[in-house]
Amino acid sequence: MAKHKGRAWHGKLLAAALGVTALAAAASVWTAQADPTGQSKGGDSAAAAAERPVKKVAAEIAHASEAGPRGVNITIDDGPDPVWTPQVLRLLKDEGVKATFCMVGTQAAAYPDLVKKVVADGHRLCNHTVSHDTTMDTKSEAYQSQQILDAERMIIKASGGVRSQYYRAPGGAFTPYSRQLAASHGMRPLGWNVDTKDFEHPGAETMVATVKREIAGGPTVLFHDAGGERSETVAALREVLPWLREQGYTFGFPVR
Repeated sequence: MAKHKGRAWHGKLLAAALGVTALAAAASVWTAQADPTGQSKGGDSAAAAAERPVKKVAAEIAHASEAGPRGVNITIDDGPDPVWTPQVLRLLKDEGVKATFCMVGTQAAAYPDLVKKVVADGHRLCNHTVSHDTTMDTKSEAYQSQQILDAERMIIKASGGVRSQYYRAPGGAFTPYSRQLAASHGMRPLGWNVDTKDFEHPGAETMVATVKREIAGGPTVLFHDAGGERSETVAALREVLPWLREQGYTFGFPVR
């Protein structure tokens, strides 16, 4: 799992901008986990969802699929985005594919209707930190905690009470501390096996070729629906999803 570098937009909104400095105060809020499907109980507010007891999950970085040895996990990072997320959702619906959306906290807060749409369509949520800082592994534990726990607060509020089932460090910048923290709050650390590098705009054909070449090495495929122009991503998904099904793969979610 290579570490992403060079995304110009990451890290613009940091802890100081949010005014969050007290690790203990932040951590005290997060004692919750929705039911095993990740959905809030009927009629619960986001605040109520955040007060239910949490179930700790494994802290090892997940790559496997719940769908078994021929399962594929489609993961979509950095959104939601008002232009590209609706297009990705429409395509996934047309293909009958469920995916995992790794959301940046500030994006979730800005576009709550899209977060709710992702949930309504049956996809799972993944915490991708507040500000997408790819240097998380060089920062203090207090900073890592703020980035993860505040992002979860934003996602829960935006979704109307649905918690993230996974945590993906921006650029793969996991630390032992961040993995344990996420796991203790019900979020399985999530890696990837196939990096389409769509953020580099290599062209849809190149992205499809990458998936075809590398999917045998592991089931979790990385795409993006924000952080830049994503028409190539949409085009690549339109081609690669039917191809994967033709090869006998089924679509599922990462193990928890």
